[in-house]
Amino acid sequence: MTPATATTPTPFAVRSGGARQLAGTGTLLRFNLRRDRVMIPVWVAVTALMVLSLPGSLESVYSTPAERADIARQLFTNSSLRATYGPVFSDSIGGLTAWRIGGYAAVLAGIMSLLVVVRHTRDEEESGRQELISSAMVGRRAPLTAALLTALVANTALALLIAGGLAGRGASGALALGLGIGGVGTAFATLAAIVAQFTESARLAKGLTGGLLGAAFVLRAAGDSATNDGSSPLTWMSPIGWLENVRPFADERWWVLGLFVAATALQGWLAYELAGRRDVGMSFFPTRPGPAAGRLAAAGALAWRLQRGAVLGWSIGFLAAGVAFGGLTKGAADLVGDNAKTREIIERMGGQSGIEDAFLATMAGMFGMVAALYVVSSVLRLHAEETSQRAEPILANAVGRLRWADGHLVIAFGGAVWILLLSGLGLALGYGEELGPVLAASLVQVPAVWVLGGLAVLLYGVSPRLAVGAWGVAGFALLVGWIGPALDVPQGVLDLSPFGHLPKLPGGEMTWGPVVVLTGVAAGLVAAGLAGLRRRDLSA
Repeated sequence: MTPATATTPTPFAVRSGGARQLAGTGTLLRFNLRRDRVMIPVWVAVTALMVLSLPGSLESVYSTPAERADIARQLFTNSSLRATYGPVFSDSIGGLTAWRIGGYAAVLAGIMSLLVVVRHTRDEEESGRQELISSAMVGRRAPLTAALLTALVANTALALLIAGGLAGRGASGALALGLGIGGVGTAFATLAAIVAQFTESARLAKGLTGGLLGAAFVLRAAGDSATNDGSSPLTWMSPIGWLENVRPFADERWWVLGLFVAATALQGWLAYELAGRRDVGMSFFPTRPGPAAGRLAAAGALAWRLQRGAVLGWSIGFLAAGVAFGGLTKGAADLVGDNAKTREIIERMGGQSGIEDAFLATMAGMFGMVAALYVVSSVLRLHAEETSQRAEPILANAVGRLRWADGHLVIAFGGAVWILLLSGLGLALGYGEELGPVLAASLVQVPAVWVLGGLAVLLYGVSPRLAVGAWGVAGFALLVGWIGPALDVPQGVLDLSPFGHLPKLPGGEMTWGPVVVLTGVAAGLVAAGLAGLRRRDLSA
């Protein structure tokens, strides 16, 4: 059987291009939105809050036009900062907001979109649910259409929130920024739909699309490091580069938004063509059957086989990002200059030591908060294995639930240590100094990451339906750590995150009390979660 071989069509798939091809789209769309009623609102809210909270922070730091003009001049000549954030086209608060957070918000929109589309297409086929749905009054292209519409709804909501929230800074600039960020998300939604046609694994589809998203960011960074006006061909090869070339709050280029429309339309058409040329559950590059014995004979080895791609991707990303941010460290003092407010924010995030040590501590803390997303996703791999019914055949053999879960948890918690170690190595390599202290600053984040991972284990162990709540907690910790110090929120709010209790290294004093307590809390959460898993019914 080849992927292009078509089975006997259903009555609703006879007329190619007819209305029957889309029968049931509305029902599937409502079902998708109901399934994502937690994930999409949380993701959209966190991304929008990150954008909308920045103008107030920038205004408190750079309160006069002269200060904003001065920082814009410094950024204009700093190729490292251009590679990290992009060029500055306006020294207004809106222009600095688009520069500082636009690209990163676009990346978050792209990740949200690819997760939504793959979940409602390839993930459904991999689990066998799509075949059951297709046997009813559902058109052949209805599932793909509903998945893309779900992503469109999410990106539209994000665009409207950003445009409405920043309208006071300039209505046209706010609209341009919102539409640009939503356009990046929509473009990667259709790209994920294409990738999903080529692999039988939802996990691989997410990884490949995520890799393409990372490549788009790298292309934008490489182009911006070479030019200061976004004109590099490398920048124009990236949808994230298109966003900066819309130039929100700086004589907007509305025609650039047409690139998002064209890319979305072309990629959507290609996804539809590919979907119509293969059987449900098949792909153009089928997965090779693996060995039934040897290295996959143990539950832990199987867990490693399932998660090794994700570990590799996170490892490469953390090492590369560490090198990039480490290279910015020596320029941190020049960038801060005599601005007391900026220095106060960095020191609040990274401790009261020198500005370079405080900057390194801040970056180490940010890597720790992002690593929490890894550990949550790795723990929830157990949920995916259970709901797809792949866990049941394993547990039907001489493999207990705890042994099955332990294989995934070792990778989740051990992998968090590994990627944080790589981030510290990257920071030290980019900085060129203090290898030992920087590695210590990265590894001290581990207990807080483990606490969030332990909470994911507890929620999953008690009830799989509660597992998605772990994403909300991790997102809250990231949001508090990202914007809390800039907004000068009370220390009590910062302490709600486990990262708020860690010592500020390098430069600060190492205190073992919080580290030991957080490690004990993480162990208790994992134990409670495993006890719940052992007692409850599967898929309950």
